[in-house]
Amino acid sequence: MNLLSIFLQAPAQGGNSSMMLIMMGAMFVGFYFLMIRPQMKKQKQEKNFQETLKVGTRVVLTSGLHGRIAQVQDDGFIIETLSGKLKFEKAAVSREFTEARFGEKAKAAEKTAEKKEIETEKK
Repeated sequence: MNLLSIFLQAPAQGGNSSMMLIMMGAMFVGFYFLMIRPQMKKQKQEKNFQETLKVGTRVVLTSGLHGRIAQVQDDGFIIETLSGKLKFEKAAVSREFTEARFGEKAKAAEKTAEKKEIETEKK
């Protein structure tokens, strides 16, 4: 039996076509909640992380490079490493790698940097 004859017979069966539409809809909803939505959430978290980075924060890039943010620019970061200062795109900073490597240290460093900024603003 060829494919064309299968498609021509499907509308004649009536009940099967509506059941097939329901199954396709259920599959789409399943894909959305299992694949698309979590990926969108992860991308949003990554973007928020990259936007909130400040000077002095220790980060790990997607390439595995470790460094400290020396300067924040509109289109990227200047990262200070042991070999010098290098410019990278914001997308190169990995939230996942940074939290895995520095964890609480990164959060504590951000809090102390914020305290220093507040003290200098008061003076």
